[in-house]
Amino acid sequence: MRDIYILMAYNQLNLIYEKREHNTTMTLHSFIFKVQNKFWAELVHYTKKTPFYLYIYRSYWHYLFSAKKEYNPTPGMYFAARPNPGAGIGHQMANWIAGYWWAKQLGLKFAHMSFSNQKWDNFLGFGEDEINIKQLQKQGYKLRRLPHFSENDKASIDFVKRIMASYQGRKIIFWPPQDHGYKDQYGVMEDIQQKFYKAQARKNDKCIYSKDNFNIAIHVRRGDIMADSTNPNLTMRYLSNDYFEKVLKQVIDNLQTSQPVHIYFFSQGTSNDYLEFTHYKNLHWCLDMPAQDSFLHMVYADLLITSKSSFSYKPALLNKNIKVCPRNFWHGYPNKTDWILCENDGSFNTVQLKNLIHE
Repeated sequence: MRDIYILMAYNQLNLIYEKREHNTTMTLHSFIFKVQNKFWAELVHYTKKTPFYLYIYRSYWHYLFSAKKEYNPTPGMYFAARPNPGAGIGHQMANWIAGYWWAKQLGLKFAHMSFSNQKWDNFLGFGEDEINIKQLQKQGYKLRRLPHFSENDKASIDFVKRIMASYQGRKIIFWPPQDHGYKDQYGVMEDIQQKFYKAQARKNDKCIYSKDNFNIAIHVRRGDIMADSTNPNLTMRYLSNDYFEKVLKQVIDNLQTSQPVHIYFFSQGTSNDYLEFTHYKNLHWCLDMPAQDSFLHMVYADLLITSKSSFSYKPALLNKNIKVCPRNFWHGYPNKTDWILCENDGSFNTVQLKNLIHE
């Protein structure tokens, strides 16, 4: 019975959301949207592993009562993914990238959904050349959720395509489940680089790097992962100081550059937490630097050493220079020479680095 009450409440909120007047205030709009999604999350949680799961989706009901068609997307069909407002910017970028990639895979137009903080929207510039869902909704487009499907499950993709085919010829925006996956992330790397580097915000970029130096950025994830040493979801993201020091030492020993090498250390805490690094020359502590400033410096580094963190992985996707990354990570890496992968003990192919410097 609880599922039925939740479904009834959700549908009522959905009607309110769709029928709101154009002069509804943003505050009320946001409130309705948040409450609606709270109900929706509860509904998905209680039905996902039950036979009732598909029936909570209006898109599935539409498919059941529509003539069956071959999948052939029409001009009015869009795809959008919502950056998770409760997550950090690296996670939110993964959501956005997944939506952009899936739109391409499904042959649909892409609709931009904003990040939770407008400052990140402006900073990244990903939506500058994209139409957003609010613009589409003003033009009469409807937003329809899709049930779960997986990039590694062709049957689930084919099923969702059949659902989407029932909307051909209509003005529709398809919305996948929250945190809908796309593992590799680098499949749209060139697209997001182009967006980032031509964004209006680049006119205001300020870095403390000198162009006369070879600038190394190293990101050591701490903060959230130190909160609970018994939580496997956090411990899987931890790499020791010794790991990073070994990686950095190998980088320094094999650079063979005529430029002075400067090291910029991005993390949290104090320098006393990282005594293993104090003997390095030209070491700059960038502890507790604002997030956007840290992100920007990682993007522009001549060489970036990343953590098991989306916060440094995403700058790596935008960085056009050398990236040194942990091989054991939940997202993939492109098979390119400027991506150097480290083993769990911090070792990596130093010849690959030497060849890159000579290039």
